[in-house]
Amino acid sequence: MEGALQLPMIDLSSTDRTLLADSLRKACVENGFFYLRNHGIGEELIQRVFEGSRRFFGLSLEEKMKLLRKNHRGYSPLYSEMLNSNDNPKGDPKESIYFGAPEDISPYGNLNQWPPQEVLPCWRSTMEEYYKTILCVGKRVVSLMAVALNVDEDFFEKVGAFDPPAALLRPLRYPTGEIDSSDKHMHGAGAHTDCGMITILVTDGVPGLQVCRDKLQKPQIWEDVHHLKGAFIVNIGDMMERWTNCLFKSTLHRVTQPTQERYSVAMLFDPSPDCVVECLKSCCNESSPPRFPPVRAADYHKENYKVTYGDQ
Repeated sequence: MEGALQLPMIDLSSTDRTLLADSLRKACVENGFFYLRNHGIGEELIQRVFEGSRRFFGLSLEEKMKLLRKNHRGYSPLYSEMLNSNDNPKGDPKESIYFGAPEDISPYGNLNQWPPQEVLPCWRSTMEEYYKTILCVGKRVVSLMAVALNVDEDFFEKVGAFDPPAALLRPLRYPTGEIDSSDKHMHGAGAHTDCGMITILVTDGVPGLQVCRDKLQKPQIWEDVHHLKGAFIVNIGDMMERWTNCLFKSTLHRVTQPTQERYSVAMLFDPSPDCVVECLKSCCNESSPPRFPPVRAADYHKENYKVTYGDQ
């Protein structure tokens, strides 16, 4: 069963912080998804991000495979990710590339993988600019969530969720032409929840995103999330659900197989690897004890990557 969903709107230009936090709390409790507008990121930068993404995914497979994903950074080709084996038993018919923070380095140098400047001029600088600006937006949203949860607004900063930033920026492409005719029934992305704190998504306007607000209901009811020009789509991830003892919903969502090529860019706000996620005192009591044990973010993600990619 399917229908259309009118997501709540969170307006960052609001000067009434208390009212804004209350609205945010309601959106996270009831939907786990909301629109975010007046976020401060200009349309011109967003268009440059999409133009660069189209050029990158338009490169030859040979060129893209030079950046094949390692250390959770780099290119993921068609069918390399399996979010839901029931929806897509051979993997999701989409391709993507992952970037971490511009300063994201290891003993071997920067972990991010980029096409040579002569192959794709300006894309690296555009993506690094977008990463820095969307990171600031995410931190604002998370601080508002802290207020909505009756803890200090810098709570998530103090527990080390952003030290260092572990968010991953992920441009995606959902093609139509390269998909086998036998795969037409497949979803662009299988039904899943995101494993981090929050995800901030911008799309090119081509429909496809659907949410299921009650993952236990049978049959599941799927609702379309419409594109709203100028607004981001934000959803709660599993880590935030754990922190809030399931008060904030990590909502099941998927992407249907698009009828035309579809592009989106997701910023996945994962807590820093050593950050310990445990139930907030404001979200539990004697009658509602913590549902999950404390977990180190890196350990939780390691298990998630095993399921999704079959790797480390």
